[in-house]
Amino acid sequence: MITAADCGGESKHTAVLLAEAVDALLTERDGIYLDGTFGRGGHARRLLQALSPLGRLVALDRDLDAVAAASTDATRIDDARFCIRHARFSRMTEELAALGITEVHGVLLDLGVSSPQIDDPQRGFSFRYDGPLDMRMDSTRGESAAHFLARAEERQIADVIRDYGEERFAVAIAKALVARRASGLAVRTTRELSEIVARAVKTREPGQDPATRTFQALRIFVNDELEELEQGLNAALSLLRPGGRLVVISFHSLEDRIVKTFIARHSRAVFDRRAPFAEPAPVRLRALARVRAGEAELRANPRSRSAIMRVAERSEVAWRGAA
Repeated sequence: MITAADCGGESKHTAVLLAEAVDALLTERDGIYLDGTFGRGGHARRLLQALSPLGRLVALDRDLDAVAAASTDATRIDDARFCIRHARFSRMTEELAALGITEVHGVLLDLGVSSPQIDDPQRGFSFRYDGPLDMRMDSTRGESAAHFLARAEERQIADVIRDYGEERFAVAIAKALVARRASGLAVRTTRELSEIVARAVKTREPGQDPATRTFQALRIFVNDELEELEQGLNAALSLLRPGGRLVVISFHSLEDRIVKTFIARHSRAVFDRRAPFAEPAPVRLRALARVRAGEAELRANPRSRSAIMRVAERSEVAWRGAA
């Protein structure tokens, strides 16, 4: 039984593609839905407004600050239809099973970093503020960015910055970081990192800080974001009812490529070349939409500029055909 014991709150964060995401997600007002990235509750609140008294919403977030904000008295969601749990969205199957839920009508994943995370210097996500070089979404576990840079070899640092930040100066940045470490001054703060990167990066696109790609790369690596996304998409597919919707909002090309490929892979019948007369594996998803923020939202919230929302629907045929 879901209760309101751990339910919701909100902060200054502005949810991207708010109306579009909820409209795409909602197929049954009496249904059960999962918000795998609660953040500060923008999408969750909008969805609760649209659900009937019989609807239910479970939210997950790996960030303890988000979970704590959901319990703030001033902005509490006092609603028995809602519950939030501290967990990665890749564990949605296990978290829902603990609540007695085995299938849902929709799964929403907003992959962006929230404004409170970016704007808190202690979290270490932004080069705009000086603070500890942490970058962990869940500060209770895992290795911080500073710890990684203090122990990793030059080649590993370069690989991370190149692969996750698509940074063409990755080798130069890695060399500079290792040289700084060898001098006895390991990088510990966001300002130190951004200054080293600025000296190593010779050119940059107009309007982009030289440290942008390096900070993105380290955040993705520290939080294992791409593997988390792969696992979360598979978990969502296993939970969706026939006709249920998967809605994913991504903010950079690496994420969007994974989502696009996942939907495409499960949107076509698969033939086994070793058994040419066998029935093909059934289609499991149907791609519905690719949505970008409109002009009004772009003006009001510049962070929406890079957002891409992809929508897919669980196939009826696949559900019946699955063993």
